[in-house]
Amino acid sequence: MSLTIIEKIISNHSGQQVKPGEIVWMNLDLVSARDFGGPNVVKHYRREYDDARVFDASRVVFTFDLCVPACTLKYADNQQVCREFARQQGFRVFDVDQGIGSHVMIEQGLAGPGKTVVGTDSHLNILGAVGCFGQGMGDVDITFSFRTGRTWFEVPSTVMVQVKGQPSTLATPKDLTLFLCKSLGTKKVALKAVEFYGEAVRALSLDGRITLCSMVTEMAGIVGFVPELNEAVQAKMMALPCFDLKNWIASDQGAQYDEIIEVDVSGLGPQVAVPYLPHQVRDIEEVQGTKIDTGFIGSCTNGRGEDFRQAAQILKGQKIKEGVTLKCVPATRQVYRQLLEEGILESLINSGAIVSNPGCGGCAEGHVGLTGEGEVQISTGNRNFYGKQGKGKTYLASPAVVAASCLAGEIISPEEI
Repeated sequence: MSLTIIEKIISNHSGQQVKPGEIVWMNLDLVSARDFGGPNVVKHYRREYDDARVFDASRVVFTFDLCVPACTLKYADNQQVCREFARQQGFRVFDVDQGIGSHVMIEQGLAGPGKTVVGTDSHLNILGAVGCFGQGMGDVDITFSFRTGRTWFEVPSTVMVQVKGQPSTLATPKDLTLFLCKSLGTKKVALKAVEFYGEAVRALSLDGRITLCSMVTEMAGIVGFVPELNEAVQAKMMALPCFDLKNWIASDQGAQYDEIIEVDVSGLGPQVAVPYLPHQVRDIEEVQGTKIDTGFIGSCTNGRGEDFRQAAQILKGQKIKEGVTLKCVPATRQVYRQLLEEGILESLINSGAIVSNPGCGGCAEGHVGLTGEGEVQISTGNRNFYGKQGKGKTYLASPAVVAASCLAGEIISPEEI
C-alpha cells in the first residue's frame, strides 16, 4: 500500500499500517510543555500519578518562551512550578534565556525527520519544516503523554498543494505563505496534513520553510511538509545536531491524496493580511498608505536570521520615522548570537529599532508587540485576530515590508524605499 508522509510517520510509531480516519495509539519521540499550559500539566500529573516517574526523562522537556523573563507574578510562579517539577523528575528545562521552544527543538536536534513531538503549543506543527510530525495538544493529553510516552491520534488525510510559477524578486517566504493562506483559507486543508510541492517552495531556505509550516495552523491544517530539498537546505539540516537525512520521509508513488490543489504564484509581490483574519490577504498596493504607529519583527513565524537580514538591508543607513517604533525579537538565543556576530543587531539599533531578548514577543500578554486601543501595528506574526496582540489593529507582512513601513510611517512596498 502506498502511503503519504504523515501516514508513514504514524505507521512507524504505531506498529501498524494506517489509513486516514483510523484512531491509533502512537509512540512519541519527545513530549514537551511550555510556560503556558505547563503548570496545569504538573497539577494534573501530581493528582493522577503522584510521584511516579515520567516515561523517559531524556524525552521530556519544558520550554519557556511566552513570557520570558517573567513579567507578571503569575508567569513567575508558573515557571517556578515547572522548574521544581523538572528537577524532581530529572528532565531538561529550556529556560527563559533560550527562546521559542519549537525553534530550540530544531536547533538542538530534538526534532528531526520522521519523529513525533507533542506539546502545549498550537504552532508545534512548525516542525514539519524538518520533516517531523509536531502537534499541539491540551494539557490533559500532554499529562498522559508525560507518564506513558504515547498518545491517541486520528490519522489525517493529506492534501497535495502544487505551487505553480515563480514569484517576483520582491516576494519573500512570508509573502508566499500569506498568499497560500489566502488561497487555501481555513476549509480546504482543515484537519488535514499538507504536502507542498513546486519550484517556489523547493527553493525556500530552512528559515523560509519554518515560516510556511508555521502558518499551516492559520490554514486550519494539522501539519505541513515540504518534501523536496534543495542543496542549501540539506547542508543546513546536516549541520544540526543528531540530524540524519537518511531518515527523511517522502510519500510513495501512488499515495492517495484527499485532494490536489494548484496555486499559481507567478509574479507574486508583497502581500499584507488586513485585520482581523490571517487569510484576509491583499496585494500591498491595496493597503499602501495606511498609517502605522509601530512595527514588530519576530514570533515563531519570522524570528530567524534570514528575517532580520531582510529588515536590516532595508533599514541600513536610515532612521525609523519619528513617532514610529520598531520592535525586534529574535526567535532563539542562537539566532540572537548570530545577529550579534554579523553586526545586524547594531544596524537595527542604529536605525532606531528596539531589540529584546529571545522569545515569542507580543504573541503573549505583557511583552513587546502588544497594541493599545487605536494603535496600528504591522507585524511579522502569524495571527491578527481582534484582541490577540491587544486592542489595536494588526496587519501581517514580511520583515522587509515591516522595515520599509517603519521608515515611511505607513504601509509601503520595499521597492519604494
